[in-house]
Amino acid sequence: MENKEKQIWDLIIIGGGPAGITAGIFAGRQKLKTLLITKEFGGQINWKAVNIENYPGFLEISGKELISKFVEHLKKYPVEILLDEAIKVKKEDQIFQIITQRGNIFSSKTVILAVGAQPRTLEIKGEKEFLGKGVSYCPICDGHFFKEKQVAIIGGGNAGFESALFLSQIVKKIYILDLSETPRADKELIERVQNTKKTEFIGGVKIKEIKGKEFVENLIYEEIKTNKEFILPVSGIFIHVGTVPQTYLVEGLVEFNEKKEIKVNLETLETSTPGLFAAGDCTEGKYKQIVIAAGQGARAALFVFEFLKNKK
Repeated sequence: MENKEKQIWDLIIIGGGPAGITAGIFAGRQKLKTLLITKEFGGQINWKAVNIENYPGFLEISGKELISKFVEHLKKYPVEILLDEAIKVKKEDQIFQIITQRGNIFSSKTVILAVGAQPRTLEIKGEKEFLGKGVSYCPICDGHFFKEKQVAIIGGGNAGFESALFLSQIVKKIYILDLSETPRADKELIERVQNTKKTEFIGGVKIKEIKGKEFVENLIYEEIKTNKEFILPVSGIFIHVGTVPQTYLVEGLVEFNEKKEIKVNLETLETSTPGLFAAGDCTEGKYKQIVIAAGQGARAALFVFEFLKNKK
């Protein structure tokens, strides 16, 4: 990246998930002088516990393989890639300044923020204390530690059921707990998990505490209708209760909703700050899917091109 700090880029993309990579591909095709900054490629796909079956063109593909194809496609175009973490975005005299973890400062006419999201925590007693000692947010990373043991999954949506499907190959028994009285995952996914004969769904409950000595031993939950507390003996707890968008670096520049997701123009994906666009899971919206994030990345890049063309 020699002398890259001194120039003014047409576009800086922050994030290396599906939205950021696709934005880079489309920016490269439009011949924009583009820098993509990311700590690593993949984003939330790196946490996927099972193969991806809903991305067009692939009946089934691992997250790692899909991202490698994304990156291979990106590298076809003259887009500069910097493996670093952007920690702050500022705007001065119509130019954006992006500050990175390593102390670099880059200037750009426009920015696409595609930083995705991180796992949401339960904020209950024992969660932090037992992190890495039975508590995990990544079954693909930690599932092998629980061979032939009983585990609990907190969250009855797609992520929780995908986790259950993966863990069913490793563990003895899986309890899936959720506030909702019925599972919220896709019907096909629910059926596949039920067919493993290893899972039990416990709905209408609130998680109270995680207990143990050196490692997790018990999960305490409360039945919402009766206010009764129950003890569930488990060795591992996998938490899938949604995500938190990583949008702190643009505070003061954009408008947020109550979830700290970025509000954007639904057509152009531009934020309330001219020239600052956002795409993917960091933006407001109900559905978070790889194909949606990729589509938003493409759209944001095309509207960046239009924005710059109109400024000339």
